[in-house]
Amino acid sequence: MSQTLYNPFTDLIFDPHFCFLSGALTTEKMSVFPKWLMDHFNFGDERIEMMDKEKSYNYEDLELPCSLKVKQAFDAIDIKIKAAYEHGYEGMAALDELLIFQWTGRMVYGLLYYEMVYERNRLLKTGEEFELSPALQERFSNFHLMLQSIIEPISFEGKKPWSIVVFPLKYSADIFSYRDDAINLMFSFGVNGFGFVACLQDNGVIKAKHTEVLEKIEGHVLHPVQFEELYARFHYSDYILQYSPKYLVEYNVDLISIAVKEEKEPLFGFWNEDIYAQLLSNYWGVYGITKDDILQPQRPTLSFLENPYTKEFVNPETIALPF
Repeated sequence: MSQTLYNPFTDLIFDPHFCFLSGALTTEKMSVFPKWLMDHFNFGDERIEMMDKEKSYNYEDLELPCSLKVKQAFDAIDIKIKAAYEHGYEGMAALDELLIFQWTGRMVYGLLYYEMVYERNRLLKTGEEFELSPALQERFSNFHLMLQSIIEPISFEGKKPWSIVVFPLKYSADIFSYRDDAINLMFSFGVNGFGFVACLQDNGVIKAKHTEVLEKIEGHVLHPVQFEELYARFHYSDYILQYSPKYLVEYNVDLISIAVKEEKEPLFGFWNEDIYAQLLSNYWGVYGITKDDILQPQRPTLSFLENPYTKEFVNPETIALPF
């Protein structure tokens, strides 16, 4: 085994002739979003915007250059995820978290790849140099390395580098909901039967922060408005997280091991209810709930997960909003 693996973030290489994951020369391509998922929910011809809202693509047109080996590896994961999906929550909850990380990572990295290419091309037109901050370069490099566990013998020792939460969820059968934040490496996915929230590079600290509410959720089938609130809590927690995940990476003869390196206790910045309410209103807009509804003078912040006054879990069956 090579002592180092391909890292496109070292020299910021995002070339259509090189496999996005292995760096091998290739003419093959794979879709960013699994084809079976686009076909099942019929969203391939819908549009997705880049972060600056200036550029958009059809979902089905988002493709990554890949080697045949990489394509076959992702196809194999797709088969396992699709089989689990067909068994609803029980099927997904039984999956190894690594499979969910890899499957989710394909979509998150694919969107990140397009953001990198778009930003590089935009700067080239103005004669500016495409650069990433050292912090982003390190974060994306670590994520890319971990995603290579699909094709390389990589083991994760001890504490996992991600927070992944799977739970029962009640959506109408034809509804599919997902949200992503490629820069912060976050993803949420909700359908009829189950949902999951994934923070792909936080070393589990965001899940640990919300242990109390996650324990309250256990045993309940969430209403979609609760699912959106949970993701908003995770997303905002990531925003205020003052912590740079570090890892010990060991290259052995036939195995690469990755272990979380705990240098200091993770810290969260001040939780600003005004900013959080604005974020949450973006997710609750489909219900007609505005920021002013969430944050009213002399009242606690609106929540459908916990009673704002008693902190007791809100029974999903008592929520009158549509699903």
